[in-house]
Amino acid sequence: MARHPVPDLLPGTLDLLILRTLQAGPMHGWAISDRIQHVSEDVLQINQGSLYPALHRLEHQGWVEAEWAVSELGRRAKYYRLTPSGRRQLTLEAREWERMSTAIGRVMKLA
Repeated sequence: MARHPVPDLLPGTLDLLILRTLQAGPMHGWAISDRIQHVSEDVLQINQGSLYPALHRLEHQGWVEAEWAVSELGRRAKYYRLTPSGRRQLTLEAREWERMSTAIGRVMKLA
């Protein structure tokens, strides 16, 4: 099967994907990236150079909190979890994503 290039994400989309992924519970960075790739059926592959700056940005915004713990492989890893403020932000961003994707879908069908 031919490999397609990984698409660039629209600005803000990575934050939404991270927040949504963390809704399931605390995860370390690699697990977040792996989950997004798995759920998207390998269409979205988040590189570490994009993921960690986004996680730090979300932490700075107060939407995620991080703490060190031991991973399933016995290594120390920083685990991120959604804060109540992050849950509210996820709701707002998901609503806006739905509105925009519906509008884009209409244009693609009817323009």
